[in-house]
Amino acid sequence: MKFTSRPTAIVLGLTLAAAALAGCSEEAGGSSSGGSEAGACAPEDVTLVGQVRNESNPYEAAWLDGGDAFAEQVGLTQDRLTYDGDSTRQQEQISQLLAGDTECLVMNILPNGDSDTPPIVEGAEEAGAYLVTQWNKPADLNVADYDQWLSHITYNGVESGKQIGDALAEAIGGSGGIVALQGILDTGAAKDRFAGLEESLAANPDVELLDDQTANFSRDEALAVTKTLLTKHGDDLKGIWAANDDMALGALAALEQAGRTDVAVVGIDAVPDALTAIEDGTMTATVSSDGPWQGGIGLAIGFCVATGELAVEDIADEDRAWFAEQFLITGDNVGDFTSPEVDAADFECDNVFSRSQGAIS
Repeated sequence: MKFTSRPTAIVLGLTLAAAALAGCSEEAGGSSSGGSEAGACAPEDVTLVGQVRNESNPYEAAWLDGGDAFAEQVGLTQDRLTYDGDSTRQQEQISQLLAGDTECLVMNILPNGDSDTPPIVEGAEEAGAYLVTQWNKPADLNVADYDQWLSHITYNGVESGKQIGDALAEAIGGSGGIVALQGILDTGAAKDRFAGLEESLAANPDVELLDDQTANFSRDEALAVTKTLLTKHGDDLKGIWAANDDMALGALAALEQAGRTDVAVVGIDAVPDALTAIEDGTMTATVSSDGPWQGGIGLAIGFCVATGELAVEDIADEDRAWFAEQFLITGDNVGDFTSPEVDAADFECDNVFSRSQGAIS
């Protein structure tokens, strides 16, 4: 997968076999109270929708680009929706979708927060739309209780938060003061990643958390918050732990403006600007969740069920809500991720769960 100067120009090296994705089987089961029979859709009748917060976040833009690439491979287009981190706007967009023709509607959705997921799920179930969600859901909301909610994908945020915490501890020599930039607090990702940082701090007792503030996964907010933290903590500040790369990049901008190139910074998402920063040594580490793959895989799962190549009842319980593979990136291996390639086999209907690292416990 190669990024050019415009996110929409991302290229996915996919060579999906048309027979593998386009076949329709009338035997696939599972239908909701308000929807169509699963597997009844001709491939050309499927509507693909990807929804994220905004395209100013390069990770989320890359997610939509991955959805576009998948759609192109199956002869369709993806409707790209953004809601600017506004939960009300997200629900309004989805309500409008579900008020229309939902017979062969496939949605790959990033809920704004955990509490935003239940109404999306209930709406899709009632309307009969095929739904895959990613990142955020309440822990007690069970995917297997639904027919139309096919799968929920997330990443082990505790693990990634600890990975970058340990990388930060190593970068500052195992001791010193750090601050944490948290994400949107009503998200599992933010909660889990910060829990991972706490595990890292326990394992590195000479590293002191001086402060933690939310910057809502936003580069602009992180720049402003970091300026305040630099003023507050001065030379005691040796490192910045950020719950995503956009905030890490905002922190880097604030550090550059302040002439504080001595402060180590880590983030999560492996967006192109972060990889460049790691290559040039201004950023220490990130974790890749492969946004373009996420944008494609959610649509692929829904497409496979809608067209009958995959039956809901044949999806294993551990694949209804699962952790996907992620990768720690540092200066030692960043070259392996600057021009990544996507395995076309990941998107074939018999292989859409190939990156699973196990069920969400």
